[in-house]
Amino acid sequence: MKYNILKVYTGLMLATIVNVNAQTTKHVILVSIDGFRPDFYLDKSWPAPNLQQLMTDGSYAKGVRCIFPSVTYPSHTTLITGTFPASHGITYNTMPNEQRKYEWTTDSKKIKAETLWQAVKKGGMKSASISWPISVGAEIDYNLPEIWSATNMADRKSAISEFATPKGLLEEMEKYAIGDVGMEDLNLSSLAMDENNSRMAAYIFCKYKPSLLTIHIAGVDGAEHKEGRSGPGVRKAIAAADHAVMNLIDAIKKAGLEQSTTLIITGDHGFLDINKGLSPNVWLTEIGIDSQVGAVEPIAKFQSAGGAAFFHLRDPKDLNTLAKVRKKLAGLPQEYQQMFRIVEREELDKIGADPHAMFALAASKGVYIQDAASGAVVSPKKGGAHGFFPDIPEIQTGFIIAGAGVKNGVVLDSIGLEDVAPTVAKLLGISLKDADGKAVIRFLQN
Repeated sequence: MKYNILKVYTGLMLATIVNVNAQTTKHVILVSIDGFRPDFYLDKSWPAPNLQQLMTDGSYAKGVRCIFPSVTYPSHTTLITGTFPASHGITYNTMPNEQRKYEWTTDSKKIKAETLWQAVKKGGMKSASISWPISVGAEIDYNLPEIWSATNMADRKSAISEFATPKGLLEEMEKYAIGDVGMEDLNLSSLAMDENNSRMAAYIFCKYKPSLLTIHIAGVDGAEHKEGRSGPGVRKAIAAADHAVMNLIDAIKKAGLEQSTTLIITGDHGFLDINKGLSPNVWLTEIGIDSQVGAVEPIAKFQSAGGAAFFHLRDPKDLNTLAKVRKKLAGLPQEYQQMFRIVEREELDKIGADPHAMFALAASKGVYIQDAASGAVVSPKKGGAHGFFPDIPEIQTGFIIAGAGVKNGVVLDSIGLEDVAPTVAKLLGISLKDADGKAVIRFLQN
């Protein structure tokens, strides 16, 4: 009988001799760090000792190819379904409501593909989730969704309490896990949000022992938007995210579930530094097309998504307007044309992007695409952005996997974001019927 040493990092290095074939995954904790980049664990100069130790003790990818556009809500829906936006239906962070006005999408009923939470429930198991995008009303047993007050986006606390499953779950967290926190301790104004969310996740895992726990750690994204890929705020944010991961590692130990739990750390996108903003809707204004979104959907517009913009027609058969726009783009000075490339419908289909767009603009490095339909076409812009086409290396996110059912020391150059959910399903012994991706078998024990 063969034996192996399985290392599980729990704040200290623990080594236990176990039968490899006896390593059964009964629990998976899926962590998404918003704006997570591979260099955070590959480069030891970043303050992320827990992530770097997990990388050493488990297996990892040097990069994860993102979806297009590489923005948070479509990406997290890919992470939880294993499908591309064309299949799961969440194509941007904001989507049109019944009045055709764009708003943040939070209702899980808008997801058209089967989620891991649904598959877990069908398999007779329990799930939990903390601050996951588009999880309001999802089939989750213990759910504190990412949501905010309709009248005050800074107030997440009251909305989380209102939409929690079961009712009273947030109040239970305040009593036993995080204390009586203020509104600012659960929103993006403070890195305390990551700490509190991870402590709630740790408490739920220890007490209720769900088969699947999903958690979204958001602070790194905000820091990178403000400062770009580097800066003191980014270092603080990744240190806070690393500490949040430590809380989860600690919870696995406290629950006594080291030998049956797999921990996956991934993200939704990487980040690029930006130095200028581009407003292609201004070009529409110049040729007499009003692209401003009001009570009525405009005839045509570029839907911006950071490092991308998708061209939409109110009437897809309006070939005259389409021809006018293409003529305008073709006649632009070289200084503008070098700021983007046109992604045609055939290429969008191949990568599962928004099926309703006529074509898209993929921004060049350093360029951030904006919605504005008036003012300067190009303006100065600082900080960082995502949304870029997945062929840009800096936009890749990361992936680390460790614990039960995982081979140690496997290093892959790249996997796809759509492969994460099927890998989770494989570990839990469930099927994910709609998945476009495939489980990364090379990471897993037989």
